[in-house]
Amino acid sequence: MLWVDNAAVVSAPAEIDVVNAGDVLGCLLTVIREGPAVLIVDLTATTFCDSAAVHTLVHAFKQARASGVELRLALGGPAVSRLLEITGVNQLIGTYPTVPESLIGGRRRRLSQPRRPTAEAAHR
Repeated sequence: MLWVDNAAVVSAPAEIDVVNAGDVLGCLLTVIREGPAVLIVDLTATTFCDSAAVHTLVHAFKQARASGVELRLALGGPAVSRLLEITGVNQLIGTYPTVPESLIGGRRRRLSQPRRPTAEAAHR
C-alpha cells in the first residue's frame, strides 16, 4: 500500500477470484478503517477477475461509502474493464485509466463504447 497525501493506493493481484477475493476484501476493509479520504484500487496489473472479485469491489464500495471514503478504480486491461462494464460496477465506482489520473480524480473514464443509435432513433 502507498499513501499519497490523504489517498491510499492498494495494488491488486494479477488475478482476483474465489481463491483470494476474501484476502483482497480484508485488505481493502483494513485500509478503509484507517480513514483515507480516497482509496484507489490499482487494477492496472490485474488480468483476470471473476464474480467473487465483483462482489469484493461492491462490498468494499459500500463499506467505503458508509465510512466517508471515496473508492476509485485504476483499470488497465480490457478484460477487467469489460467485466466491470457488463456488471455495471463501472457505473457505481469511479474508474480511471491510470493511478495518477485516479489520484487527480475529476471526470470518470468512460469505459464503454458509445451506444449506436437504434433504427428508430436514426429515423428521427
